[in-house]
Parts: sequence; structure tokens; C-alpha cells
Amino acid sequence: MFSTAALNENPDGAAALAGIGLPEDGTAPAPDLALFFASPLYEDLPAIVAQAYQRSAASIMVGCSGQGVVGIEKEVEGRPGLSLLSLALPGTEFFPKRVETKDIANLESPESWRQWLGAPQERINAWIVLADPFTFDSERFINGLAAAYPDRPIVGGLASGSPNERHTSVFLNGQVHESGAVVVGIGGAFTVRSVVAQGAMPIGHPWTITSVEREVITSIGNRPATTVLQETIDGLAEDVRERATRNLLVGLALDEYKDELHQGDFLIRNLMGIDPRSGAIAINAIPSVGQTMQFQIRDAEAADEDLRRQLAEVREELAGVETTGALLCTCNGRGTGLFGTADHDAHAVAEALGQLPLSGFFCNGEIGPVGGRPFLHGFTASLALFIPKTH
Repeated sequence: MFSTAALNENPDGAAALAGIGLPEDGTAPAPDLALFFASPLYEDLPAIVAQAYQRSAASIMVGCSGQGVVGIEKEVEGRPGLSLLSLALPGTEFFPKRVETKDIANLESPESWRQWLGAPQERINAWIVLADPFTFDSERFINGLAAAYPDRPIVGGLASGSPNERHTSVFLNGQVHESGAVVVGIGGAFTVRSVVAQGAMPIGHPWTITSVEREVITSIGNRPATTVLQETIDGLAEDVRERATRNLLVGLALDEYKDELHQGDFLIRNLMGIDPRSGAIAINAIPSVGQTMQFQIRDAEAADEDLRRQLAEVREELAGVETTGALLCTCNGRGTGLFGTADHDAHAVAEALGQLPLSGFFCNGEIGPVGGRPFLHGFTASLALFIPKTH
């Protein structure tokens, strides 16, 4: 079989299943791996997930709930919808696992992680992680996974649901779980090429952090952090200054030895607070003295530019390589709320890479590598391209 993808937004669950190629009396596509995403607005969600798994005859099916779901050139936000990616990955070995936070509490060494997951390091090429944002310690998990499987891409996202409810679901082989995470290790003939677009643009100049207390940066370049921030804003062109007043962030350089830093060379973290009296700023990370940072802005223009630049780079890199399918995990803070139009990220992928079989969802947090290390992001588009390992 060939890999396929389908999206349907019929509010009737049975009709939506038929719309993604899984009618009650249809021929099972029997993919090696199926990725299935569903709006929580379906009242019979557990039955829909069970039927999707049974009718697909997939060897493995993983997925989660999403405030929105994504397909080829299409994003359905805040409405009922199902999205299915059926992947044909011959010669691939899979290591699926359902995880709760308590399962990893006592895992200390990389060897203990590998033993618990039942996945030898040499047999893993990449990981897909889908997690509940309210009950699962995703950052601890991806850090432990990265230590156990260094240099393997880890891509995925945190499930989302109805905006007014603290409730999401993750799926594994027809079962719906309201806590924890589902993961799949990918080995053998295929791997994943990731694209992580954090949607930010550097402003001003790079600086060295000279004093810090955990997440609080007290001085930059031996001056109060707020002084450097204000000078950065004052030095911007008027149009950029107006954009910066609403969307300020901090970028931590990924490579301290790089001569010139540009968009994409930073781990982007939120600016959490400013204390004019002490001159300190707080970010949602723990930087270190001597680390290079640069202030950033995030808005529709910066996010569009970042995603399209990275897609152009991967298109050139993978020229001549057959991409079997793609998983797009995009933040629920992007979409129409950020760009003002529907389908932005899905359209951008199709414009750059063609009509790939693609599925995905809107996340409460996105997982993907930056500078070779996996992180949990916000306002990010994290794309996993399934490609042959020989590349």
C-alpha cells in the first residue's frame, strides 16, 4: 500500500469515519503505523477511536484529542473533525508504549530507561511522543528519553481539548486514556526528519548574560537587564518597535561559538516578568552566566517567515528523497488566532513540500529538537517527515 491521509469534519462520528476512508463495511487499509487525531466535541469519542483502530487494521495506531485537527492543506479549528495518517513503512520496527508519570519516577540511568521501554539504543531511529498536558511530566520524559537515545529526533505534542475544560485524551491501539502519554519508537528502515519553527525573529544585538539567579536574569553585559531591554526597543525602527511592545521574548543561543546568529539559531523562551526597581527580567528557562542571548519578537509575520525559511531548507536537503508522510503538531495559539486566516501552516507545508500525506493536530505544547536537543515549546510548528533511514 501507499501512505495516505484524510481529514473529515462531519459532526456525525460514523459519517466522519467513512469520510476518512474507514466505513463500517470498507476494505481495511492495514498500514504499518496509523496516526489518528480527533476533536473532543464528538460525544462518542471512545467508540470512534476503537472503530478507527479496528477498521484500519493498523499494526499500531497512536493519536490524541485536538482542539483542532490538521490534514493536507486543511486545518479544522474548534469544530468536530477527524484526521488520519496511514503510513506504509516496510522494514520498520516499532516500539509503542503507554506511560504514566509514576512509571518514570524511579528511572535514573539511560540504561534503566532503555530497559523499561524495551527498546535497545541501536534499534531506535526516532520517537513520536503524544502526551496529556495536565497529568504528565513531559519535560522530564523527553529529557530522560534524550539521554537514553542521544541524537535521535523526538517529535510530537501535548494533547488539547475544549478550551474551557482541563481534559484531554491520548490513544493507543483503540484505547482512550485520560492521563499520561503514548509513545512510539521507530527503528529499521525509516526515520524522522524534524522541522521546528518557533515563530520568532531576533531584534537588537546578541548579549552575554553576566548575572543570573535561576530563571531571573539580573544583568546583561554587566548592566541591568531592563536597561539593555529598553535600549534594544529604543533602537528599533518604528514599525518593528510597535510589533515588539506586544510580543517580546528571549532567545538563548544554541551555539555559543557561531560567529553570527540569525533567526532559528535560538531556543525561544517567554519573557515572564520585568522588575524596573531591581533591573531584572524573568524567563521560563534557567540560563547560565556566560550564555549568549538576544531579545526576540513573535507575531504572524515572524512566524510565517520562520516556517517558510525552514521548509525551504528541508526541501533542498531532501531533494530526491521520497518522503512517505508527515505529522504536523502546531500550537493552538497559531492558526487563525495568530495569522488571521485558516490553514496557514498546512498550506505552507504543501506549498514547500507538495501534497504529502499529512495529518496532525493543534497542541497545548509542541515537542521537537532545536540544536540537536529536544525541548517542549509554545507557539511552535513541529513537523515530522517520515523518510528512509538510508538518507
